[in-house]
Amino acid sequence: MWQMRRRVISGTCVSVSALVVLGVAGCSTADDGPRQAVERFLTAYGAHNTAAAAQLTDNASQARTDLDAAWKGISAEKMTFSTGKAEVSGDTADIGVTYHWGLPGGREWSYPARIAMIRTDAGWGVRWISTDIHPDLGANQRLSLRTMGAPRATVNESDGSEVMVNGTVVGINFDAQAAAASGSVADSVTQLVSVLKPFDPSLSAQKIAEESTAGGGSYPITRLSQRDFDRLRDQLAIPGVEHNEQAELVPKDPHFAPALLTEVKKVVDSEVDGRAGWRVVTVNPNGLDADVLADHAAQPAPAVSLSLSRQVQTAAQRAVDATDRFQVAMVVIQPSTGHILAVAQNRSADRDGPIATAGLYPPGSTFKMVTAAAAISRNLAHPGTMVPCPGEIEIGPRRIPNYDRFSLGTVPMLQAFANSCNTTFAKLASEMGPSDLAHTAASMGIGQHYDIAGLASVSGSVPIAPELVARTEDGFGQGKVLVSPLGLALVAATVAHNGKAPVPQLILGKPTKVEGPQPSLDPSVVAELRPMMRAVVQQGTGTVIAGQGDILGKTGEAEFAGGSHAWFAGYRGDLAFATLVVRGGDSNNAVAVTRDMFASLPPGYAAAARS
Repeated sequence: MWQMRRRVISGTCVSVSALVVLGVAGCSTADDGPRQAVERFLTAYGAHNTAAAAQLTDNASQARTDLDAAWKGISAEKMTFSTGKAEVSGDTADIGVTYHWGLPGGREWSYPARIAMIRTDAGWGVRWISTDIHPDLGANQRLSLRTMGAPRATVNESDGSEVMVNGTVVGINFDAQAAAASGSVADSVTQLVSVLKPFDPSLSAQKIAEESTAGGGSYPITRLSQRDFDRLRDQLAIPGVEHNEQAELVPKDPHFAPALLTEVKKVVDSEVDGRAGWRVVTVNPNGLDADVLADHAAQPAPAVSLSLSRQVQTAAQRAVDATDRFQVAMVVIQPSTGHILAVAQNRSADRDGPIATAGLYPPGSTFKMVTAAAAISRNLAHPGTMVPCPGEIEIGPRRIPNYDRFSLGTVPMLQAFANSCNTTFAKLASEMGPSDLAHTAASMGIGQHYDIAGLASVSGSVPIAPELVARTEDGFGQGKVLVSPLGLALVAATVAHNGKAPVPQLILGKPTKVEGPQPSLDPSVVAELRPMMRAVVQQGTGTVIAGQGDILGKTGEAEFAGGSHAWFAGYRGDLAFATLVVRGGDSNNAVAVTRDMFASLPPGYAAAARS
């Protein structure tokens, strides 16, 4: 075979096959000519200099038309190449080449081809046929790039239903030049603001007129749901007013945790666009697709999963919405996982922002969960330890009373806890060290900074208290201690979780970052604290909820100048909760809201641990 492919040039006999296989260069051969010619052609083609590339073929006019069509048809951004084996036979040759195309969106398309070469009196050049571009490109066909949009991911809650789906919003814009051409900019803007004011009270006719006139072009005003736009369509037929549809995640149920989903959307909106699919096809002169040369299916983004439970969220929202007289907020957490199952506020609370997760309030007697845990940890008292519960007590210069100055005498700490004796826990706190309450609170989830994706959050603060009076007041939640409903729910969840404070999480797959110490509570302390919390519901201040199952909790009434806040925190099964009624007075008001939440859940529902 070696001898069969020989050719004599300038008196030198060299094997063409050997040159190709071994890559030998520098000697003038039958292969050097076509290879150099094809590389000149491909270099010009890759530089998008189709005129120069076409001149290196035997049909410059057709070649340039086809080469231009290839660049344009696939919207190519660049082309590189590599050459391979050459097969030479007399005055013709085929040279292997691999094309590497850079397409829009970072896409890459590579494929092998063979370019036909021919030698004329002018030397080697490209014999122009459509397969020089792609081996499957027929005569009179062209390449075309097609893109297929990927469906946007949905946002789902933990019970399995969709809470945010692909939808459409309508952008409202204003073109001052178009308005002026049809009438008056001022009149158009005044009318536009009047129509949109119920949806965006911050709109200013003067600002829109000035900025749209100064900037020129289309000035963005606001965005409306498709439903609202359809209702206002006729009213928005105003000179200069334009609209355009925009794809966007929209709530499937506008009443399901709207404030929370708004924050979630800010986090995940850029992550729900899947990877668009694309294909390269050949197209006949009549515009019909002839063949598929490359096919990459669209890759939808995975659904975003929230820890929220539709059943729990709906029950909690229904419970807090029962009154608008007070600000009411509730947080429900799954102790085994830290998953936030519900964050609910009524409309009155919404006016002050996300108070359920970031509002700080004195916890009142609910903080006795922390004080009791600290007392047990330091062996100051245990559930059966006899402790005094007088109607009032003096500690230093501070006189501390019980509610209505009730007195139980000397009773087991369990009974003092169940009946919420301020005097008992003030005395216990006074016997602790300056950092004992702060350390115990940290082990139960209060004091750390939780960076929860999609949720503004503050757990609370428990300062180190070297002064006796400050430490004493902190012991029954009336000093400088502050908590949010989220923070107090974590305290209850820690008891349910055998002494380990769970890390709260809302968007699954986006772990919460925790700053601050994370000590744990000894399980033996939890074992003693639980019967005390159960006694609150069975025989103490929380009997209003006794009919809702095996609930452990602690009530609280936190006094402030002019009134008091009502609290209730605890857990049932794998549901930990904290309920706040701002200025709600009697803690029974918070207990009743929590009772209504449990009553709305399916019978026996306890949010069994989920992976």
